[in-house]
Amino acid sequence: MTWSQQFDDVIWLDSNKHSPHYSSYDAILAVDAFTSIKTDSHQAFDKLKEYQTVTNDWIFGSLSYDLKNDLEALTSENFDGIEFPELYFFQPKKVFFFKGNSLETHYLNMVADELQDDLKTINQFVDLSESLETSDIKIKLRIHKDEYFDRINRVLKHIHRGDIYEANFCQEFYAEDTIINPLETYDKLNRISRPPFATFLKCHQHYLLSASPERYLKKQGNTIISQPIKGTGKRSTNIIEDQDLRKNLENSEKDRSENIMIVDLVRNDLSHTAKKGSVKVEELCKVYTFDQVHQMISTITSEVKDNTHPVDVIKTTFPMGSMTGAPKISAMNIIEALEETKRGLYSGAVGYFTPEGDFDFNVVIRSILYNAEKKYVSYSVGGAITAKSKPQDEYEECLIKAKAMRDVLESQELF
Repeated sequence: MTWSQQFDDVIWLDSNKHSPHYSSYDAILAVDAFTSIKTDSHQAFDKLKEYQTVTNDWIFGSLSYDLKNDLEALTSENFDGIEFPELYFFQPKKVFFFKGNSLETHYLNMVADELQDDLKTINQFVDLSESLETSDIKIKLRIHKDEYFDRINRVLKHIHRGDIYEANFCQEFYAEDTIINPLETYDKLNRISRPPFATFLKCHQHYLLSASPERYLKKQGNTIISQPIKGTGKRSTNIIEDQDLRKNLENSEKDRSENIMIVDLVRNDLSHTAKKGSVKVEELCKVYTFDQVHQMISTITSEVKDNTHPVDVIKTTFPMGSMTGAPKISAMNIIEALEETKRGLYSGAVGYFTPEGDFDFNVVIRSILYNAEKKYVSYSVGGAITAKSKPQDEYEECLIKAKAMRDVLESQELF
């Protein structure tokens, strides 16, 4: 990873050796763009489809939440401190695949003779990250507590009026005039969270440092897998109390209701490209335990229709329902009006396409975004608001989700 920082385009995807359930690799590192595509939301999915078809190789990249504007009559006018590309993919010259004790490499022909020298250099590489300049971090809230309560109550009014029945409302925490060491920060975040969809992404001066526990969408042959998360519970160092907290989440009527609403939305989204009768709920409201939190996760699968382009599967399901609400378009309009910040890559997805047209993408949550040129650091958290939501409970859930990012950025004693 330290060796990779010499390149402008870098993606590291790490499962942290979680259960191999639907997993293809333990980790992947892709570096050094041979070709790439960066675009705003205008006709973005058509451009991606053309790029993926013509390239016909491994491509890695990111999808901004604001690509919603390519799919519906929507806009994103809120403040954007990070300015990440709305769609960004690259064809790497060098890819490393890790599975168990094996390493597989994929080098383009033009750099194939560099492999042995690269491996030798990596083995001898000296980590100089500690010498990089950093600065004290003062985290600010884009929406303060009283204002947050007001926004949640406005969402609840929409729900009680029947405009929507669920909305994912998000808020930003940020720091200005701040320098961080991206790789060191990612490493700390990953070590205290160890999630199944961790990501380090570098796109020139833009960085994503993600401890995401959530898969958005995976295509494996003709099978499509979606694993939305709805329902978060805190953990305890006391084993008995921790078991009680897990059981409380399992039995939470509110959290199960949130999860089931999104499962229905995902089933509907997948049906656009699925063979008739093939959409199935493999797991419903199953609670998984991670280092920082308990999470309620459902797994939905489908069999894709023959001759369906892989990008069309993403296009007909994006943005993921767990980050919007339902009905999706109404929810996106309402949260755009009530949130203060353009989501950008937060609530979007990062992943890859294979040469065979398979793909795997996470959901960008539990993530730190950094614009090194502007010295701007940001992390956002959100939660699903339903008729049963209480503003104080929702605020506390946001703080639970934000804890790992805040600890990494502010606490010097943890490490």
